[in-house]
Amino acid sequence: MTKIKEIFKSIQGEGPFVGYKQLFVRFCKCNLTCKYCDTDFNIADSKEYSVEELAEIINKAKDCHSVSFTGGEPLLEKDFLEKLFPKINLPIYLETNGTLYQTLEELIDYITYISADIKLPSCSGNKELWNEHEKFFEIASKKALFAKAVFEENITEFEIERMCNIAKKYNIELILQPMMRGKISTVDSAFMEKVLDSCLIKYKRVRLIPQVHKFIDVI
Repeated sequence: MTKIKEIFKSIQGEGPFVGYKQLFVRFCKCNLTCKYCDTDFNIADSKEYSVEELAEIINKAKDCHSVSFTGGEPLLEKDFLEKLFPKINLPIYLETNGTLYQTLEELIDYITYISADIKLPSCSGNKELWNEHEKFFEIASKKALFAKAVFEENITEFEIERMCNIAKKYNIELILQPMMRGKISTVDSAFMEKVLDSCLIKYKRVRLIPQVHKFIDVI
């Protein structure tokens, strides 16, 4: 059994999979505390599910492109996911903060798509996680993978250099996502373009995609 914050169908609003209908399964725990986190994954009002109960719900979502495991950080639920993943018929889309590389290695054979964050200290408020990200992306690059980096006006040239190097090393798309408060970006369009251009000088597979679901009023 494990606690799930919520299960719902919606439209993916982040990264290159924008517009796909997915079933979202939100877990309650996280190993990081990002200052921009806008997700309610409070365990207090969660519901407990068995592997069999959750697998049945997921396998009925035949109108969905894939099932997105999100959070919080889904990889903290390794023991549960090891039993659940083999029972799922939908493609598995993992949304992760890109730090728990050892757990990923144990589960990766079941996963189809990986959306992995690169946590920029200037925006997330976390310590530097470059080593953890490097080890994570080395394993994750075996699958359909993209990197996502949330940024604000304090982004540094060093951070731009490091995240572009990671994306280039593993030949993956890097998605720049401006930090938002509700529907309002914390940076203007000129600054967004400036950051994008700074990245494109270093690596060509970079796109700027805001949180589209907030503009179309879906969860």
